[in-house]
Amino acid sequence: MAILLGEILQTVELWLKLMKKPQPEAYINPNLDPVLLVPGVGGSILHAVSDPDGSQERVWVRFLSAEYKLKTKLWSRYDPSTGKTESMDRNSTIMIPEDRHGLYAIDILDPDLMIGSEGVYYFHDMIVEMRKWGFEEGKTLFGFGYDFRQSNRLQETIDRLAAKLESIYNAAGGKKINIISHSMGGLLVKCFMCLQSDIFEKYVKNWVAITAPFQGAPGSTNATFLNGMSFVEGWEQNFFISKWSMHQLLIECPSVYELRGCPNFHWQHVPVLELWRERHDSEGKSHVVLESYPPCDSIEILKQALVNNTVNYDGEDIPVPFNLDILNWANKTWEILSSAKLPSQVKFYNIYGTNLETPHSVCFGSGDKPVTDLQKLRYFQAKYVFVDGDGTVPIESAKADGLNAEARVGVPGEHRGILREPHVFRLIKHWLKAGVPDPFYNPLNDFVILPTAFEIERYKEKGVEVASLKEEWEIISKDQDDLSNNTADKMCSISVSHEGANQSYSEAHATLVIHPGTDSKHVQLNALAVSVDAL
Repeated sequence: MAILLGEILQTVELWLKLMKKPQPEAYINPNLDPVLLVPGVGGSILHAVSDPDGSQERVWVRFLSAEYKLKTKLWSRYDPSTGKTESMDRNSTIMIPEDRHGLYAIDILDPDLMIGSEGVYYFHDMIVEMRKWGFEEGKTLFGFGYDFRQSNRLQETIDRLAAKLESIYNAAGGKKINIISHSMGGLLVKCFMCLQSDIFEKYVKNWVAITAPFQGAPGSTNATFLNGMSFVEGWEQNFFISKWSMHQLLIECPSVYELRGCPNFHWQHVPVLELWRERHDSEGKSHVVLESYPPCDSIEILKQALVNNTVNYDGEDIPVPFNLDILNWANKTWEILSSAKLPSQVKFYNIYGTNLETPHSVCFGSGDKPVTDLQKLRYFQAKYVFVDGDGTVPIESAKADGLNAEARVGVPGEHRGILREPHVFRLIKHWLKAGVPDPFYNPLNDFVILPTAFEIERYKEKGVEVASLKEEWEIISKDQDDLSNNTADKMCSISVSHEGANQSYSEAHATLVIHPGTDSKHVQLNALAVSVDAL
């Protein structure tokens, strides 16, 4: 059934591609500083290159045959001697395509998918938007995809990023680079800044981090270790990879262990792993208790739950327990990240997501159905204690960058969907000075306060000075919700007076009227001031 649906999907997608209209010639602004886009976990297309003949095939992301390709090409084993996770398939090598100067790998993760393609959009909307501002692929706009299975401090990745920055710097005629990272890409950039501080300072001008888990995503990560995870939601799951198959990939990925977070971070509310468990007292009577395990103590639960975990590869059952070697590597990564220093000449900006329930602590079992066998935790439905965030990364983690930030701005939005938010586009355009600067834009509240009229008159006669003032503004909000709540005019009055020396006296009266509109507020000020000198 799924194969037939897949064939229908391919046919329709091919038809839709043939119907696409040619795009008009893009506007190019040669004066812009170059931008490098760095994605998060799962945000890069990966190809498997056959060692015998050099042929390539996309193994991440793909919807057709996705599960099969994941198991045969991406399932991996960690090598503690190198810190690298290596594919079980020894006859192929994983590589990242460099088409379109690195942008192809981070744009639309399954370029063949037309129906429901928004589910695999990554930086696509941002790339489209930035091209409207005048950015040109290969001249001022670049992408850096990477093997997201690996550690964020893997030397191979660090070396590739160093070479990428140098090539961009040269291609842009010696202009410094603006880095825009998303999610785990923020940890990668921060690791690079720690390990290659001289290169970072030489080539980087600004760094904008979007929804970066600067102190990890403990709720989501604990659930991933015990239940697996879904990369896409909705009907697309029927064509993609099962949660447990994803689990069997991620259990050997250093990057995921690094997302557990810094073991020494002082949370306002400590994230815990909770289990409803059946216990017996000294008399043998059973009772159910709720046990809570903070981050360090939860490791023992993860070890016991996954002690007999195996994958069947090429007919052989291979043990893949919770990997303590990777955990030790990840803890060393956090030691490096905790020592990060931002070079004085580099400006850093932090955008974090808000207004969504975000897993912080995770609970398995219930009072009626306690956990009796830790190795069966995978069959329990995780329940969460939520905090505010983007649905994946809590605000507390995203804001705790430990750097001297120029600004930290919360934007309502979902973890990956925030890359399509117009508010985020406006922030980036404002901070990177991409285009004509708008002196009236306030990035913190996303308002434009635009003066539209100004009149002042003065006259003086026989010791009496009179001044009248009329001024008007247009307050344009990019989020129309806050403008549509009230439709009635609002008016207020203000009066001030002052008694000066030698019986002189001044007073002023003003009225302020606010006229709500469909997409803005019109503010009108009328004021009159009178000053009387002593006779």
